[in-house]
Amino acid sequence: MKVKFWGCRGSLPASVTHDNIEYKVRFALEKAIRLGVQSSSALDEFIRDLPFHIRSTYGNNTPCVEILGGNEIVVCDAGSGLRDLGRYLVSQPFSGPRVVNILVSHLHWDHIQGFPFFIPAYMQGTVIRIWGCHDGLESAFVNQQNPPCFPVLLEDMGANIRFHPLDLHGPNQIGGLKVTAIEQPHPGLTYGYCFEQDGKKIVYSTDIEHQDEVEDPMNPYVQFYRDADILIMDCQFNLADHLYTKQNWGHSSNLIAIELGVISKAKTLCLFHADPFLDDLQLDKFLQDSRRYHQIYAPDSEMEILLAYDGMEVEC
Repeated sequence: MKVKFWGCRGSLPASVTHDNIEYKVRFALEKAIRLGVQSSSALDEFIRDLPFHIRSTYGNNTPCVEILGGNEIVVCDAGSGLRDLGRYLVSQPFSGPRVVNILVSHLHWDHIQGFPFFIPAYMQGTVIRIWGCHDGLESAFVNQQNPPCFPVLLEDMGANIRFHPLDLHGPNQIGGLKVTAIEQPHPGLTYGYCFEQDGKKIVYSTDIEHQDEVEDPMNPYVQFYRDADILIMDCQFNLADHLYTKQNWGHSSNLIAIELGVISKAKTLCLFHADPFLDDLQLDKFLQDSRRYHQIYAPDSEMEILLAYDGMEVEC
């Protein structure tokens, strides 16, 4: 199984300003001058050695995560990253009907706003199954394309689009994967999803606010996350923000995510739903701070910690 991230930001798409770009260009050019880079081969190596926040970016899209390994396309959430996934899909050759399964964690706009811009939804022959546990699943998708919000009604899109309730109390078979769900604390409720195939386990748990229940031996999320090969987890805030200014906003801190990852024995923790107000430099610091805390909290833990970015792929 493999995960590909198409959107990793929370709440709303992040913006990139001319100041952000100018800072990256100036940093790289000044370093190149100091090192005396004068050839293409030297330039390639120079770029590879630049800090991530200079040579790349954590991205700007809201949540959209592809789970690869089944016999159909399986996607978690339909944030603005879904547009880029759609562009990629139509660029790839395929034969027969294309089936896309979209599992929706909840109905806040940052998790459904990409669907009106999903190119395969306009193509006849495409089958799109939208799965979720909320009663208003279909109406949320319909309403965001009703006047005056959007010029194309959902019913006028060319694909065969159907909405399906997920069984919260038993495993579901979706796209060749075993899928189970769990209810999560967040304004309006969210649902986390566990994907299993051939002994591998991927958990997608975003828009969840963990607080002081981390050490509770009866914590249901520890069992849900247990032995995950890849645990994708909401950590929009650092601890100070979560405790003092943003408690009960529906999101967790990076430190709580690390503690739960260690307790549940996850192999790889992907920090997810990044704050849209943080730039690449600030997110780099967020990741380094998270890794330092992991070393302090559980020095013997071998769990890998990543900060998800648009385009990142993780295999298990």
